[in-house]
Amino acid sequence: MTSSRARATGAVFVLYVLTATLAGVLASRAPIAYSNIANVAANAVYFAYSLLLYQMFKPVSRGLALLAVTICLAGCVVQSLALFHFVSARSSLPVFGLFNLTIGYLMIKSTFLPRILGFLMMFSGLGWLTVLSPEVIKHIVTFVIIAGGVGEGSLILWLLVRGVNVQRWNEQAGIAPK
Repeated sequence: MTSSRARATGAVFVLYVLTATLAGVLASRAPIAYSNIANVAANAVYFAYSLLLYQMFKPVSRGLALLAVTICLAGCVVQSLALFHFVSARSSLPVFGLFNLTIGYLMIKSTFLPRILGFLMMFSGLGWLTVLSPEVIKHIVTFVIIAGGVGEGSLILWLLVRGVNVQRWNEQAGIAPK
C-alpha cells in the first residue's frame, strides 16, 4: 500500500459523493430514470471504494476485510432495490452501519491509521443502526447524520491529505523494507 493508493481510495469516495449528489439533483430536475441510473452508478462507485478498503485492511484481517466488502455489496444491492421500491428507502442504512462498524474495527486494529478515526467510524455505524428503531431515529436523526458525516468525512479527509503510514502498513502486511 502506498500513500498515493490510499489517497486514491479517498478520491473514489469523493467521486461517490459527487455521483450521489448528481443523482439527487437529477431527481428534482430530470426524468426519474436518469436519477436512478446515477444512483446505481453511485452504488457501483461506493462498492469500488469498499474494494479499495479491502486492499488497505487485508493485512489487518483478511476475513474481516472480506466481510466488510460483502456487507457493502449487500448495502449497495438493497439501496439499488429501494430505487425501484422493492424495499424501503431506509433499508440500506443499517447495513451500511454494519459496514462502518467493521471498517472502524479494522482501523482500530491497524497500525497505519490513527485509532481515533476507527472510533469515529464505529460511532457513525452505531448511528446508522438507530434507523432500526423508528421511535429513536425520529428524535436523533440530525445527530445521526452529523455522526455519519464526521465519521466517514474524517476518514476520507485523512486519506486524501495524509494517506497511510506506509512503513507501518508494510510491517503489518509482513513486507520487508527495500
